[in-house]
Amino acid sequence: MAAAPSVASIKKHFRRLHDPRVQGRTKHLLIDLLVLALCGVIANCDDWPDIALFARQRESWFRRFLRLPGGIPAHDTFERVFAALNPQALQACCLAWLRAVAGLAGLAHIAIDGKSLRGSAHGKLGALHLVSAWATKAHVSLGQVAVEGQGNEITAIPKLLELLDLDGALVTIDAIGCQKGIAKKIIDRGGDYVLVVKANQEGLLQDIQQTVTQALDGELPAGQVRQCTTTDRGHGRSEQRHCVIIEDLRGIGERAAWPQLRVVGMCYRERTAHGQTMTEVCYFIGSRRMAARR
Repeated sequence: MAAAPSVASIKKHFRRLHDPRVQGRTKHLLIDLLVLALCGVIANCDDWPDIALFARQRESWFRRFLRLPGGIPAHDTFERVFAALNPQALQACCLAWLRAVAGLAGLAHIAIDGKSLRGSAHGKLGALHLVSAWATKAHVSLGQVAVEGQGNEITAIPKLLELLDLDGALVTIDAIGCQKGIAKKIIDRGGDYVLVVKANQEGLLQDIQQTVTQALDGELPAGQVRQCTTTDRGHGRSEQRHCVIIEDLRGIGERAAWPQLRVVGMCYRERTAHGQTMTEVCYFIGSRRMAARR
């Protein structure tokens, strides 16, 4: 019974997608192809033959909610139809549907990160670099923007934020996204931010480091400092994390320039694997007051 609303949802979000085929000469409905392909991708299929095989093995189940007048399409049918679809229109439909699905699970945390796709370089073309938004609770990618190398992530992140409904969400971004304009964009769209601070914000980093030192030395009001230590073990590895959250911002010289800045903090990680220990210290700013464990 749960399948019908899902198909209805797909129909709703993909109804504006133009079918490029000659009408009256097609054996397979576009909505059937879309549902089969989406299910195949979710099931970790890697290519069109995988998707066609996946669908054939589950044909009786798919017929419970799909018409399939021509049966299960061959893999070359999938390839031919999807190659003819407008890629921008298809992406817009997919993102709209994914945002709706993610909304059912809630968007408590959205992680924004840039990655170069391994194996995407070809000939004179460099690797494809994407900035993507990942809903960590729903395990869904909410959107992505292609950029020409990591240096252009600063301009790509605001474009990606424009695609998202951030109402009530906590957005985390690495140091390259620690920009006042990006923080403002997140706040303006109804979200909160946690931004990693590194040497690209040298003055801010020094102020946070000094504030953390004062907190650890007991020089700040105890009610405005929260700390938590956690340890994870498994598969021969262990990681200990110590987090400090500070609401006393008197030592942050540019605090008024960061929209709704409410906390600064530090996370110290010590990871041991195969007899070797590595440490990392991460400093950050945030617009939401929350417990150090969170």
